[in-house]
Amino acid sequence: MTTYVLKFSCRDRAGIIAAISSILLNHSCFISRSRSFGDPATQNFFLRLAFHPESDGFSFTDLNSELEAVGQRFQADWSVHKEERKTRALIMVSKLDHCANALLYGARVGELPIEPVAILSNHSDLAPVLQHWGLPFQTVPVTPDTKSDAEQAMFQLIESTNAELIILARYMQILSDSACQQLEGRCINIHHSFLPSFKGARPYHRAHERGVKKIGATAHYVTADLDEGPILAQVTEDVDHSHSAQDFVAMGRSLEATALVRAVKAHAEHRVFLNGLKTVVFN
Repeated sequence: MTTYVLKFSCRDRAGIIAAISSILLNHSCFISRSRSFGDPATQNFFLRLAFHPESDGFSFTDLNSELEAVGQRFQADWSVHKEERKTRALIMVSKLDHCANALLYGARVGELPIEPVAILSNHSDLAPVLQHWGLPFQTVPVTPDTKSDAEQAMFQLIESTNAELIILARYMQILSDSACQQLEGRCINIHHSFLPSFKGARPYHRAHERGVKKIGATAHYVTADLDEGPILAQVTEDVDHSHSAQDFVAMGRSLEATALVRAVKAHAEHRVFLNGLKTVVFN
């Protein structure tokens, strides 16, 4: 039995759920899970349905054609995915491996519905560390003079591997505005700081100097506005005066990995909708 996931978003109005439910009923499809949200602030509507056909004569082509007509009627953004299909993911790193290892372990044990296709880095340091995962590891150094060529190599790797999702797992390079626009909605970054107060270098040390009482990490979609993309997941932990800067760093590694894994999981399970500058993420 194949389960499908339908994502549907449009301007909020009456009759959306009725129209879609009627189509699924006519095709003998059973709706196993349903989440919807109408945002009064933006007047946008978001729907995620999981369903499976209960008829031997089910035709996905016919169903898709009728859904397309409804999508046009409501001027909607919509898509249908097989729930079992994994998202092909390119993982990008620099010199720290904790986020990459969390993603790769999650994929290996089936907790993350992604299929890692390659690892790309601007340094060679992690090549021997991550080799046990059995993935192609490509090193493309980045300097101000070679940034354009490096991004071209990145897009060539994306194309050759058919990567659908790009994950910046502590990849410490800023992508160009052009690259961000091309990757809109399919590139996730982990911000290792505490938005918006401690951007830049040594954020945990700077937070420690300020005596913060809560630290955290934020996973978000990449946009041309540095670390300002739509937020997918945030994880925090309480701290106090007894914690050292080194404690902050150690705790931060765990928080970063957790936030990034949650964000990637939500994206790969088709639970995320863009809603202007923010997201709707169904549980």
